[in-house]
Amino acid sequence: MPGARTYRTTAIVLGRTKLKETDLILTLITQDGRQVRAVAKGARKPGSRLAARCELACCCDMLLAHGRTLDIVSQAELLEAPLGASPDYDLLCAASAVCEVARLCCYEDAVDPFVFAITRALLSKLGAAPVDGPHLNLLVAAYVFKVLSHIGYRPDLSSCVACGDPALSYFSASMGGLLCSSCSRDVAGAEPVDSACVTLLRACIGCRFEELAAMEVDGPSAAFALGLSHIWAATHLDARMRAFEFLLGR
Repeated sequence: MPGARTYRTTAIVLGRTKLKETDLILTLITQDGRQVRAVAKGARKPGSRLAARCELACCCDMLLAHGRTLDIVSQAELLEAPLGASPDYDLLCAASAVCEVARLCCYEDAVDPFVFAITRALLSKLGAAPVDGPHLNLLVAAYVFKVLSHIGYRPDLSSCVACGDPALSYFSASMGGLLCSSCSRDVAGAEPVDSACVTLLRACIGCRFEELAAMEVDGPSAAFALGLSHIWAATHLDARMRAFEFLLGR
């Protein structure tokens, strides 16, 4: 109701920052796609009921109270913990990169349910069954391209972005997509790609996560697609993404 001090929402934990000795500041994305920063008081105390519900990537039904600068977590009920109690190293790295991209693509004053929905869908997919390294990289790359395409940064993968030539052999984030060999000569940092990579990039945007998880893909190709998605996100979000860099270097 208008003017109410508390409100209830479903939210995913995208980030955690220590506050004082026992508290946490949580960065959340709510079901309507807004970013909320809230204090979970006592969440770091041994035996705290909030502790397990404030882990990275957890989806919770939360009762929040409006504060002056930060909201307060009054109550939290765990709905999903896709990473489980003890996630393996690769899964944790991938989930951290996903949450980092989601955090950069949602805003306090902008309602956008798509970002919440696709983030929840991917995290659930990653945690539902063991995913091998190549498919883990491919799913994260697809998430990046899908989310950035949604917010207005869709790469042009149909023809050369400079001249329209259908013969494609380079990728440039600064130019907005794929280039032919002739146009790429004047573009610094253009990455060479082959036809298989072009097909994979198109699949990242056009295919569902379930389809990508079932697709045959080799490790080097998936890793290369992941690297291109990082370049794309870093360029258009104008941010250094440390969790993503850690994923690439693992």
